[in-house]
Order: sequence, then structure tokens, then C-alpha cells
Amino acid sequence: MAIEAFEIEALIREAFPEARITITDLAGDGNHYAAEVVDESFRGKNRVQQQRMVYAALKGRMDGPNGELHALALTTRVPD
Repeated sequence: MAIEAFEIEALIREAFPEARITITDLAGDGNHYAAEVVDESFRGKNRVQQQRMVYAALKGRMDGPNGELHALALTTRVPD
């Protein structure tokens, strides 16, 4: 089952309410997305730590072959 971009954003927004979030459907199929998350809470954390925080916010939607979200190209950073 595919997941909509607004659902991905809502999950991320729940964990990062002040973040600037951009979700792009890369293939138009509801399975391959790119997400950019810009949030102050990433400051002082390395890229792996930042991305783990975002993946945790997805609450298992990417877990295993039956996950709703097949692929997510993730970019995280702190605000300028």
C-alpha cells in the first residue's frame, strides 16, 4: 500500500513541529520519495544521527518488505 506525501510530512511534523519539511514524490508512484528536513534539533548531531531521528519519526512505515514507504532519499540539516 502506497503512502501519500502529506502523510509522510505529518509523521515528520509530529516529531519536528518547527522544521522546514519538503517532500517530493520522485517516481509519481507513491513509493519513492525525497524528503528534506531542516530543524534546529539537528545542531551538534552528525548526519547519521539526524537521519535516524527522522526515520524514527516515520514509526515503522519503512520497515521490511511490507512497509508503506519503499524508498526515501533523505536530506537533513540545521537552519542557516
